[in-house]
Amino acid sequence: MTRLFLVLAALLLGTATPAAAAAPHPDVDSYVRAYLDHTGLPGAAVAVTHGADVVRIAGYGHDSAGTPITESTRLPIASVSKSMTAFAVLQLAEAGRLNLDQPVARYLPEFRLADPRGARITVRMLLDQTSGMADSAFPDLTLPQPHSLAEAVTRLQDAQLADEPGTKFHYHNPNYEVAARIVEVVSGQPFDGYLRTRLFLPLGMTASTTVDAPPADLSPGYVRAFGIPVPVAERDWFTGGSHGVLTTAQDMARWLVAQRDGGGVLSPSSVALAHTPAPGRDYALGWRLGGDGRLSHTGEWFSHTAAQVLLPGGYGVAVFAPTGLALDNDAETLAQGLATLLAGGSPEPSLPAGVVADWVLAGFILLAVVLAVLGVRHARRWAGRRTGRWRAGLRLLPCLLPLVTLVLLPELMSVVFAGRQGTFGQILYVWPGLVITLAAATLCALVVVGARVKALVSGTHRPGREESAETTGVVAWGSANRPSAS
Repeated sequence: MTRLFLVLAALLLGTATPAAAAAPHPDVDSYVRAYLDHTGLPGAAVAVTHGADVVRIAGYGHDSAGTPITESTRLPIASVSKSMTAFAVLQLAEAGRLNLDQPVARYLPEFRLADPRGARITVRMLLDQTSGMADSAFPDLTLPQPHSLAEAVTRLQDAQLADEPGTKFHYHNPNYEVAARIVEVVSGQPFDGYLRTRLFLPLGMTASTTVDAPPADLSPGYVRAFGIPVPVAERDWFTGGSHGVLTTAQDMARWLVAQRDGGGVLSPSSVALAHTPAPGRDYALGWRLGGDGRLSHTGEWFSHTAAQVLLPGGYGVAVFAPTGLALDNDAETLAQGLATLLAGGSPEPSLPAGVVADWVLAGFILLAVVLAVLGVRHARRWAGRRTGRWRAGLRLLPCLLPLVTLVLLPELMSVVFAGRQGTFGQILYVWPGLVITLAAATLCALVVVGARVKALVSGTHRPGREESAETTGVVAWGSANRPSAS
């Protein structure tokens, strides 16, 4: 009887659908290809994990040289690198070689700011970006770039603080440059060597490296101008510690898996610390916490972007894109769309905001050309209605608004990008459509101003001549009709 029961149980278990069987993962490939087709993104690399499992690693499309992007293509992850720098600092903290709440100057005596409050900056404040250092007080991108982490620290001797240390969040790359220099000094080895031996190789990330500047052999990425991807070489700038890691989709899958429990390079409690912001804040240690429980971080070079997302349900997503810093981040948009898909949603690919904005700007260019043509055609009529030269000059001043906006563009854009200041050349990478539109509007406005000034100048003599002719005619008529004396 017992044997019969066991046979029946085996048959039932063999034919029934297991209740605990894992549901199939959503179709990652279809969504990525739909996004590329809809937005014109030339290519992408994607890694998706679930728990300890790799769901999908793949490359799509091509780079600017026409080379197919694959799961083993090395690409920059830009500021996604910050989460790796934070791991390195936490490793040293676990080993008892540094304390997160000790002043930075304890480990780096050369860390001295022009602002005396800098002496109160702790290691933790660097990692959660509350040091008080900010682009508004120290415009990193507009200054001569360092060539090493040591130089990156010493050049801060001229830096002021935007706020009291520990009080406000300011996203600022030098925070992580200083943190990486701490790793170098405390560990006694170069930062790239430390990451390679203590983080990358133990996790199996054999293709990953970190650099202080974009490598010369990196394939050019793209900037979008009016929706058209234009190949560009990466600008020469310092990336060490804050945004210098180059890696592959294969390696990023291993990195995402390590976020579960540290992957043997960090304890689960330290991983939790890296993922948990202080109360009232959303930025932890190289990760940002969203309102829906998603952890993420983006990365932006001028020619490439990247993003990583961790979902509460155990999924991890990493995306690389060969399009650069702009109003929106292609890699982030794609990664968040994939995250929504994996969470059971139905995301629809949408055009990047920068592309839509460029279409609007194209309309402004057309309008500027039409207004310029009308302005030139009616310049004489406009000049004829002006009664005074100075008053007419004042009426021309609004025409110079596009030129003033173009000249002040770096300052104006710092408002758009939360105080981060850049040079005019950098803005040309970030939003070429805006620069082209302002340049076109300025040219059209100057043509109109030139035509109106010419009409004003030529008109100052014509009324005098007309008046003389009219006066002569009146006198002649009067003489002809005056009664003669007899």
